[in-house]
Amino acid sequence: MYSTGRSGAVHSRGMHLSDILRAPKVVLHDHLDGGLRPATIIELAREYGYGLLPTEDPAALAVWFRDAADSGSLERYLETFAHTCAVMQTREALERIAAECAEDLAADGVVYAEIRYAPEQHLERGLTLDEVVEAVNAGFREGERRSGQKITVRALLTGMRHTDRSLEIAGLTVAHRDRGVAGFDIAGGEIGNPPARHLPAFQHLKRHNCHFTIHAGEAVGAESIHEAVQICGAERIGHGVRITDDITVHDDGTATLGRLAEYVRDNRIALEVCPTSNLQTGAAKDYATHPIDLLRRLGFRVTLNTDNRLVSGTTMSQEFGHMAEAFGYGPEVFEELTVAAVESAFLPLPERRRLIDEVVRPGYAALR
Repeated sequence: MYSTGRSGAVHSRGMHLSDILRAPKVVLHDHLDGGLRPATIIELAREYGYGLLPTEDPAALAVWFRDAADSGSLERYLETFAHTCAVMQTREALERIAAECAEDLAADGVVYAEIRYAPEQHLERGLTLDEVVEAVNAGFREGERRSGQKITVRALLTGMRHTDRSLEIAGLTVAHRDRGVAGFDIAGGEIGNPPARHLPAFQHLKRHNCHFTIHAGEAVGAESIHEAVQICGAERIGHGVRITDDITVHDDGTATLGRLAEYVRDNRIALEVCPTSNLQTGAAKDYATHPIDLLRRLGFRVTLNTDNRLVSGTTMSQEFGHMAEAFGYGPEVFEELTVAAVESAFLPLPERRRLIDEVVRPGYAALR
């Protein structure tokens, strides 16, 4: 299955760590403000006079973020972002962080990424919303260049569930859709902030034929997924693991799907599943009982994601490793999950086909 020895080598049904690293990966659910390098946070905090970090040792800071998020509460998990957002308030900082994000993902074997962030959270030092988007996009392009064009990065602009700027951010998404922005998202604490509260934003996006995903089914049950899909029209669901509330697993291993679960499965509405994050927020108990395998076996369009690489102390390769250990996944299943992610990406069809045919399929063929 999956074991780590003194050398740090990981094996999974014959899949060595080097193979996991080489495997082409696609991430659709990764937050820019949840994936900073600890050393960058410390350097920027010193530069901008932010004195509230719990430590200025990079290794210790990485551990602090992970431990602070291991609370079993989505709300407590979200509190860690105060420190990262505090150092993401200038054009230079945003460009640097976005470039490093692209570099880090490419080094982990990610070939396509959709990175989400909330522009409204980066205005404290005078930037406009447009300037925030332009800075992040410039950073992504620089990171792609530094990585030898081995990765393509697109942005998802996020509206916060607890504020009233979602329609404004939806308009920003439409305005920048041909300049590196792939779509829209809402995020933040689910409890007390249902997605339908932001219905005008989703209606605006639909009128302009613009893609969007919605965080749902993490802290709140299947009713939030129903609202996101049937009222708001989400094309993908961020997390979505609570769709299992609408699935009955019988003693003989068979399962009966409720009307919502059947609709989500049959209409290929992708679930952006983030296993490590789900354990931290209490959406799942452990890897071995995480619902990702059940959902995959039942035919749902499941994608594997990191959510927040710093806060969850994870990478795509580590998520692959956890799934290999828990369920015995090898190259065939990881290829399946990666193809599902490409098929669900907010990219034009020809670009998705090229990515599958020229990058993903050949990459996994080389591992067999």
